[in-house]
Amino acid sequence: MNKGFKTPAHAIGFYTVVLIFAFLTLFPLLWVLKMSLVSDTELFASPPTFWPESVTLKSLTAGKCPLVGGIKFPCPENFQTVFIDPIFRAGLANTLVIAGITTIICLTIGSMAAYALARIEFFARRPVLSLVLAISFFPAVAIIAPLFLQFQKAGLINTYWAVIIPDVLFALPLTVYLLVAYFRELPEDLEDAAKVDGANIWQAFFRVTVPLSIPGIVTTGLLTFIYAWNEFLFANTLTLDQQAQPATVVIPQFATTYTTDYGAQAAAALVLTLPLVILVLFFQRKIVSGLTAGATKG
Repeated sequence: MNKGFKTPAHAIGFYTVVLIFAFLTLFPLLWVLKMSLVSDTELFASPPTFWPESVTLKSLTAGKCPLVGGIKFPCPENFQTVFIDPIFRAGLANTLVIAGITTIICLTIGSMAAYALARIEFFARRPVLSLVLAISFFPAVAIIAPLFLQFQKAGLINTYWAVIIPDVLFALPLTVYLLVAYFRELPEDLEDAAKVDGANIWQAFFRVTVPLSIPGIVTTGLLTFIYAWNEFLFANTLTLDQQAQPATVVIPQFATTYTTDYGAQAAAALVLTLPLVILVLFFQRKIVSGLTAGATKG
């Protein structure tokens, strides 16, 4: 028996709760996967089927689903609909550009701001940090209308910056707050030693603090990237055609005046989710070390 449990009943109860939690967490994703694979007849069946009974593999022939670079692979019918849609593929590219630029800006500005709040003593440090945290709770819908009017006057509507600017506005406070907590856990002795050797505060930051903060920066950057990748409100309001629309706005457009292709929407949602899953799995160790940094420090 595991030393962490007093009795076998405790262990059974613990793992039962974990399994139930995992099932409830994964069930919506599995249901969307089922929607993306079955035929329209089964999709609208009443009562609904729990297990897929008619997986749509009739298009499972080579060359049906083109990827970037001309690579083609066999895939079910709903995924074929998604991959051959040029608007959705353009939306994926727009999403990558918007999320990537947002993350770079937030990490660049946020890391320097967080370092100043964590290391430099000034009279308004705590009020500034409280204000940064308060901004992250501000309702985004409250500024949609005035923001649209301002961006319209500035000629930013239907551009990447129409989405990037508000994304940065709401993602930057989280970036700063997380990095302040991480920088405070780093020992100042190494930075002081670098300054004794002649480094200024910028050199100490970029050559000492940043390399030591890679786990925290990766974790913060990934959370920022996920926020920008999934953002819908600003993108749906400030981009009016596919020129700059991200995939989150394109997915609802798998519909006509009289019907909605729920299977294609489910497939598109899975395609949009897959890159985030890959990122989390790839950076898993750094994410865990970044989230638990300082947990055992005095």
